[in-house]
Amino acid sequence: MIRFLLSTLILLLCSCNEFEDQIEFQDEVYAARTTDIKALYSLESGKSYLSVYPEIYSISEHKKHSLTVIASIKNISLKDTLYIQKAEYYDTNAKLVHTYIDRPIYVSPLETIEIVIDEIDLTGGTGANFIFEWKIKPKSSEPFFEGIMISTYSTQGLSFTTQGKRIE
Repeated sequence: MIRFLLSTLILLLCSCNEFEDQIEFQDEVYAARTTDIKALYSLESGKSYLSVYPEIYSISEHKKHSLTVIASIKNISLKDTLYIQKAEYYDTNAKLVHTYIDRPIYVSPLETIEIVIDEIDLTGGTGANFIFEWKIKPKSSEPFFEGIMISTYSTQGLSFTTQGKRIE
């Protein structure tokens, strides 16, 4: 029993570093896409909500399954660039967990960028969500936000999607 507990503790400690590394990597990717905010003043603003599920209940409220979450940010315009000003991740209790994007970045026409939350990161709980702030040219297509939740164990898999909703 002690061996099992020690092994579990070591695995958890190693896993924590792994998802911190994942967040740092994503932050670096977004930093490389930073754009000048002065050029964005003439654009239309919007805000969208995306529900995601890092954990889901199974059988009862006492058993949960962990899932990998992919928050997909899609620019569905054929010709105009999309600008994401902020991407914030909140847990089930509406507590801010992490700000993935905190300065304007660009998403080229028909391009997709993603935020990945590792299956071992349970900080979001069963009712996590994202709030995205964005800007587009007038009459351009609004961005499409999609949540993809997935998990595979042995020969079984589970996956489903959610779609963002404009809130402002």
